[in-house]
Amino acid sequence: METYRIRYHRVNMQIVVLDTNALLMPFERKMNIDLSVRDLLGDVHFVIPGPLIGELKHLNSKYASAALELARRYEIIPTEAVGDKAVIELALKTKGYVLTNDKELRKILRSLKVPLIYLRSSTHLTLEDFR
Repeated sequence: METYRIRYHRVNMQIVVLDTNALLMPFERKMNIDLSVRDLLGDVHFVIPGPLIGELKHLNSKYASAALELARRYEIIPTEAVGDKAVIELALKTKGYVLTNDKELRKILRSLKVPLIYLRSSTHLTLEDFR
């Protein structure tokens, strides 16, 4: 299995893969995901599957351009797959957590034992770790 080269990643730093709705969350829910995730995991390195940039460019949401700007502050990593499959591919290859509020994606990730971070009660992030 090919391993991704992650820039600026320190050995004890957790990797967190963000999906499209995670990138929209700060604007829709008025929350700082950087601080919220760091409260859960400590020092983290956020990564974005490359195909999500194109998804954000074509998304019909009033927050799409802000989410695209946010995404560009994190490391963008090319993947073979697109959409949810790109998120899954990147999470498996980096052994990272996934921040998502997508119920179907969370169901798939649980079956693959990928640790999750998601919004609970529309107010705070919660962690599910299967490791």
